[in-house]
Amino acid sequence: MSDKKKYTPRMLSLYKDKIVDSLMKDLSIENIMLVPKIEKIVINMGLGNAKASKNSLKQAQDEMALISGQKPVVTSAKKAISNFKIREGDPVGVKVTLRATNMYEFLDRFISVASPRIRDFRGISSKGFDGRGNYSFGIDEQIIFPEVDYDKVNEIRGMDCTIVTTTDNDEQAYALIKAFGFPIKDRKGSVKDVNDSLENSKESQVAETGESDSVNSENKVQENSEE
Repeated sequence: MSDKKKYTPRMLSLYKDKIVDSLMKDLSIENIMLVPKIEKIVINMGLGNAKASKNSLKQAQDEMALISGQKPVVTSAKKAISNFKIREGDPVGVKVTLRATNMYEFLDRFISVASPRIRDFRGISSKGFDGRGNYSFGIDEQIIFPEVDYDKVNEIRGMDCTIVTTTDNDEQAYALIKAFGFPIKDRKGSVKDVNDSLENSKESQVAETGESDSVNSENKVQENSEE
């Protein structure tokens, strides 16, 4: 019997050891089974010239496999688009759906290695939530991943990524993604923002009450003086 320990992705260990407890506290979740988690990550790479260039399709498949650690599937047009000379069934891109180890490994590589290589990087927009707890974002260049050999790239390709979570609440999904260290920009309406807003509201009410009491006192003094 082997003594080797089963490999656990770094991000999965982070989730189990720290993130779960943190989310239960920050989101006021009492049942550990209700703590949100990432279910899968879907990556799409569109190819406008896939039909015209079989080599382009092959290279996109190879690059996606290197980036994701998983063999992609070819996506086909669901309907004809005459303006682009695309017929129904023509190849238009490649896609992978990552789960378990591959999902956590991709997330780790993007956060730790790829995103810091983006030119003039200032964080990823937090506007990509769909209202059902899922978050989508775009990657402009596949060359930010070191697995892709720049000298062998025949063209720059972008990708669309969707992080699918187990919650249908965008605020919980935001807190989850942020907890992994994902470089997402601050989101208005986040748990922290809501708490700050409530606190500011309470302070404003106290201040208004104080001003009101002060005004009433002044009015009473004036009335007494007039008498």
